[in-house]
Amino acid sequence: MAGPAVLVIDADAERRRYLTTLIEFIDHQAVTIADWTHWRDAAGQRGSVLAAIIGVCASEIAQLELFHALKEWDQHLPVLLLADKAANVPINTEVAAGVLSNIEMPVRYQQLAYVLHQAEIYRESRRQSAMQRPLELFRSLVGNSRAMMRVRKLIEQVTNSEANVLILGQSGTGKEVVARNLHYHSARRAQAFVPINCGAIPSDLLESELFGHEKGAFTGAISARQGRFELAEDGTLFLDEIGDMSLSMQVKLLRVLQERTFERVGSNKSITANVRIIAATHRNLEEAIKDGKFREDLFYRLNVFPIEMPPLRERTEDVPLLINELIARIEHERRGSVRLTPAAVVALTQYPWPGNVRELANLIERLAILHPGGIVDVSDLPEKFLMPGVVCRPSVPLDDSAAAIFAMATRLPAEGLDLKEHLNNLEYSLIKQALDEADGVVAQAAKRLRLGRTTLVEKLRKYEVVARESDDGILT
Repeated sequence: MAGPAVLVIDADAERRRYLTTLIEFIDHQAVTIADWTHWRDAAGQRGSVLAAIIGVCASEIAQLELFHALKEWDQHLPVLLLADKAANVPINTEVAAGVLSNIEMPVRYQQLAYVLHQAEIYRESRRQSAMQRPLELFRSLVGNSRAMMRVRKLIEQVTNSEANVLILGQSGTGKEVVARNLHYHSARRAQAFVPINCGAIPSDLLESELFGHEKGAFTGAISARQGRFELAEDGTLFLDEIGDMSLSMQVKLLRVLQERTFERVGSNKSITANVRIIAATHRNLEEAIKDGKFREDLFYRLNVFPIEMPPLRERTEDVPLLINELIARIEHERRGSVRLTPAAVVALTQYPWPGNVRELANLIERLAILHPGGIVDVSDLPEKFLMPGVVCRPSVPLDDSAAAIFAMATRLPAEGLDLKEHLNNLEYSLIKQALDEADGVVAQAAKRLRLGRTTLVEKLRKYEVVARESDDGILT
């Protein structure tokens, strides 16, 4: 099943035939039109066309009229312009400024594939900008790995409980995301979720931050102020990096957890605390207890229901899904867009990710800035993300595990897809890339794909691809 249609409006018959071959090769349907005044009859339904390619028109005015008509028909339609220096038809300045991209003649497969991919990104970003993302979606919990399914199961089990939860894991694994999930799906959802980073606030100020203070309680306290416990009343208080809290503050926090009351700094009036406590730390608290840096009684108060977040290196099968979700986020926030080739995604699954999901999110944002609306291949990745032995393109046929990674490297369309056909298309695309790089010589392409020549010949026959023969007539 071919992909969305591409309109080719061009008076040149030879060029229309050539573009049709390339477009179908990229697995799209080509709809060619010679007369620019009758394109609507062949265009089909609005929204079913991926992009329109404008070639030679009768005049500059005709070109402008066609451009306006296409945009009036579908305001989000990406329009591409054939830039043929040999054709003595000037390009209208308004058209040149309004098209998504120019396609230099003679058209090459890689260039056309790139601009059509840009067109897909353009259309998808326009469609997603009108959609509200569901509140239930917390991006760092994306993943189908066994570790993430276990985390989601634990969240589901403790959501409606009032038990204290201790979230453990390295920095950047998404501990606050888990805490927000717990709050969002709990009976306290309508009330406040109040986070505080215990390691980021000096110990002499943390008490005031947590419990509030009265006017004049200390130098600089020019007015009374509520603390985080009061702000989180009937809701959830998230104590991040609890392992960095001083021992003196640990004693005061333990009292609140035991008695469910506290006093503002500078006051002797008790305030009742109806707050659910969720704590998190990247430290090993049991080791900290042995070293005398964390109170054992507080640990057991907090560690009623532990949830451990796995580092990203232990769930690299989730990297493709995370990449897609992070791209969707920056698109939704209108901060650009980018796409990664399957080879780039595979390379990133081999990186150890010391910064976990946060490091991956920073990389995707950086790539979106460096390659706005573009396609990032392995060679475009920063050097630190390339592990020894990573090649610039996938060099093996798709087995079950590789197929899963490659399938996830492309965002699943809203209408779904035929997975078997999709994987065949990926294999076909990689074979064609290898042939292009080998100048059509089968033996060289087989080496790039690490296939036997006979195996590759069988696949070429399967996909009806014509390869170059040697001088003695034997397929090379």
